Amino acid sequence: MDNGILTFALALATSWSLTLPVREFALWIGMVDHPGPRKVHRTPIPLLGGLAIYCAAILATLLSLHGQARTQVLGILGGATLLLVVGILDDRGLLHHQVKLLLAMPLAAVILIASGVRAQIPFNFLPPQIGLALNVGITLVWVVGVTAAFSILDHMDGLCSGIAGIAAFFFALLAVRDKQVLVGTLGAALFGAALGFLRWNFTPARIFMGDGGAMFLGFMMATLGLKLRLSTPDSAAWIIPVMVLGVPIFDTSLVWISRSRRGLVPFTSPGKDHSAHRLANTALGQRRAVLVMYAAGVLSGSLALFVTHLTAHTAYVLLVVLITMAVAAVIALERFPYERQATKRSNPVPPVSTT
Repeated sequence: MDNGILTFALALATSWSLTLPVREFALWIGMVDHPGPRKVHRTPIPLLGGLAIYCAAILATLLSLHGQARTQVLGILGGATLLLVVGILDDRGLLHHQVKLLLAMPLAAVILIASGVRAQIPFNFLPPQIGLALNVGITLVWVVGVTAAFSILDHMDGLCSGIAGIAAFFFALLAVRDKQVLVGTLGAALFGAALGFLRWNFTPARIFMGDGGAMFLGFMMATLGLKLRLSTPDSAAWIIPVMVLGVPIFDTSLVWISRSRRGLVPFTSPGKDHSAHRLANTALGQRRAVLVMYAAGVLSGSLALFVTHLTAHTAYVLLVVLITMAVAAVIALERFPYERQATKRSNPVPPVSTT
């Protein structure tokens, strides 16, 4: 526990102090996010904040781990560094945006698998080779899906960094409880790095993390979910990381369903139709919409803690109840005001009034 607190404090201090110099560097080289139709900010905001998060998390982790644990984390950092670099290049306009989804994210997942990190869902009713192949496939889908979810979650001041920080906190708490040093250290470092950055990213933001930071955080959250090993029934253990990351998973599902229903290709039709956008278009406004999302993240993480005390059967019953509630929430949010992108085969649809 003491080591985790020190790791958190080091990451927090480093991220807090490093963000403003990174901001000045971003301004100096012209890495700035300009306002646009799909953006909520009205003035140019420097990017590259993800670099501060990355440096803080890596420094705190490497200084806190020793021996075999430090060796294990190097493979994880290989995939994370790849995504940070690709995201920065994309923010700079040097890459086609589909390179992230179709090449960089799967490659980072392969690096993770090669380093020995993968899903370990028991498929005892299948031959071992088929079970292994299924777990490798699940790992690829999980890493790409969670990384992409955080990438598209970074659309409002403080949202992505806050949700990532909350998830990292619960991963660290679960790991410390079951004496998992590597996961607890990584979780504490990411919690501190995200919280330190949030000081400068919460509305009104002075800097954005950029896609490099969002993909780095998403990849690390996916990794924590895969590495987490708990004293809970194996058949239900996979539910816990899904619940910890319930907010980004729900938001991505909402966007996927909503855009597909309107005849759009979900990840190539960006727009202001995420959960936070819809909440902000009510009387809540942006700041309180983000706080509502934080509350949902805390609730989701708390439910994950609760599941660790349940039998496998009861955990699955709770999961069915939560899925039913999530479907109801999607239906309700579809009635909230949001910007409707036009399909190519139809005339542009005017944005829904937000007044």
